Amino acid sequence: MKNLEMALDGSALKQKTISNNLANVDTPGYKAKETVFNQELKKSLQAHRTDQRHFSFGTESSSSFHVKEKTNTVMNHNGNNVDVDKEMAELAKNQLYYQTLVQRINGKFNSIKMVVKGGR
Repeated sequence: MKNLEMALDGSALKQKTISNNLANVDTPGYKAKETVFNQELKKSLQAHRTDQRHFSFGTESSSSFHVKEKTNTVMNHNGNNVDVDKEMAELAKNQLYYQTLVQRINGKFNSIKMVVKGGR
């Protein structure tokens, strides 16, 4: 459940970052930003301690999401590097990802609800 919550937080930050990029599409000198969190989420899903005597994997960092400037894109004539088509595609992809996470969390809550009700 914690990993799903962390993924929702990262997806919400990505939504905000994409929205900022789209809002500044005509701003001279604006550099597009991107949210980096999938790598951190994947690392957290790779291994878990099963015994207190085992070594810690060190994935319990609280700042697993960050926003950075995109440097691998072409600049427009005004120094802006926002590509509307790419941003809109990322927005759609992120919306689907977010909806999938919400459905997964709802499934977990429904399972807990069924257990509490005694299987009815």
